Amino acid sequence: MVIVENKQIENIPLLHIVKQEDYKDKLPLIIFIHGFTSGKENNLHYAYLLAEKGFRVLLPEALYHGERAQGLSEKELFAHFWEIVLMTIKEVSLLKDYFVESALADEERIGIAGTSMGGIATLGALTQYPWIKAAVSLMGSPTYEQLSLWQLEQLKSQGMKLPFNESDIEKQLSILRTYDLSQQPEKLNSRPLLFWHGKKDPIVPFSFTFEFYESLENQYFNQPERIKFIADEHADHKVSREGLQATIDWFENHL
Repeated sequence: MVIVENKQIENIPLLHIVKQEDYKDKLPLIIFIHGFTSGKENNLHYAYLLAEKGFRVLLPEALYHGERAQGLSEKELFAHFWEIVLMTIKEVSLLKDYFVESALADEERIGIAGTSMGGIATLGALTQYPWIKAAVSLMGSPTYEQLSLWQLEQLKSQGMKLPFNESDIEKQLSILRTYDLSQQPEKLNSRPLLFWHGKKDPIVPFSFTFEFYESLENQYFNQPERIKFIADEHADHKVSREGLQATIDWFENHL
């Protein structure tokens, strides 16, 4: 039987999903990050299927979301988008350390995945943590600087007054470059990485992610099975059942 446990670790609310009979065992660990304005509960179907395969799965609550909400409107929340992404990356390490030190996670078998904002955080985490063995980005983007500038242009085109000045923007871009996988692809070190993205996505541009994937051909030349991009011709910003199953299969094969 798969159990769902509501926990709080290092002040991070999370759902802990694992087979009851495996609860005290050292297992491969997967941290699955939710999207912008979403919540940890929205990815329980991923966690359940992964737990069925023998993984220990964590669904953390991102800053200013769900149990950590502070009553911000979506517009106000968006002003904190990159703060949330970077805090999530930091917290991934805290959660991993807790479960490894508790002898509940196999340090050699740590995976990370996420949808949308969670996929963006996943790709940024790959620049920071060589201990991540395998990853899945669902509608994410590795191009932090490019994506940030695109987001600002989208806001301007909608006639919105930006809550940042030019100095704020340059300071943010300088920080984001540290986590921008497209500017340091060697950090991947040929680790297994799956992308899923809808071609009609209006929220996270398909082209940014696909162009990055194409640039990785030489890095994965001798291990092509470790990199995969599933492009959904008809999908917008919603993962298909195919994407869900591909995520489960990816970790089963590579973690």
